[in-house]
Amino acid sequence: MADSTIITSQYVQIDQTPASIGERILARVIDIILITIYFFAALMVIGTTETGTKLLGDNGLNIFLIILTLPVFFYSVLWEVFNQGQSPGKKILGIRVVMKDGTTPGLNAYLLRWLLLLVDLHITQFVGIICIALTKNNQRIGDLAAGTLVIKEKNFRKINVTLDEFRHLNTDYRPVFPQAENLSLEQVNLINQTLFRYDADRPQHVHELGVKVREFLHINPPVNNEALLQTLIRDYQYYALEEI
Repeated sequence: MADSTIITSQYVQIDQTPASIGERILARVIDIILITIYFFAALMVIGTTETGTKLLGDNGLNIFLIILTLPVFFYSVLWEVFNQGQSPGKKILGIRVVMKDGTTPGLNAYLLRWLLLLVDLHITQFVGIICIALTKNNQRIGDLAAGTLVIKEKNFRKINVTLDEFRHLNTDYRPVFPQAENLSLEQVNLINQTLFRYDADRPQHVHELGVKVREFLHINPPVNNEALLQTLIRDYQYYALEEI
């Protein structure tokens, strides 16, 4: 699937590629193989033969088997919670679970995905695969319910870099123009495009846009138009980040 662009309410543009159905299936197969290896390795350590029964007793062996099964049962959710959305299979395939806006899922989202994995794969078997194949962003039922996506790892790095752009807004920053909060996403995007164009007509475009912005926001600070536009962008980001 081609890259899809998402612009969040915090004015973060994310270009991300959902993991393909093949990548998701292969990641699951790798995880199943690792689970199987773990399970049989543990059984070999304790043994299910008469030696193991003698060492632990019947009750002890049953308790051990229950304890042995717990990591298998909670495998997916534990790995995703403690490894930023990646099981070993996802790590090997270079894919990761994120929220639809590109942020890291919370515990509730991970738990909901895990609970509905029973529906996606174990109870109704192939309904999850069918759902992935039919949805726009390759989401299974658990993803749709939790608001998550599985994306390619390269895009998660892009998201981190994009968010780094806001680090200049420290806790001591105070907006200069409260009117910036009322700017629309399209208007802020236009200001950004004007500031980041590097051609012979740039000064003229900056001047014309600065004049229009002063009229639109009813402000006339004693600064040049470029400084005004840059300040408005920072102020807009400040108000946007307050919503996080």
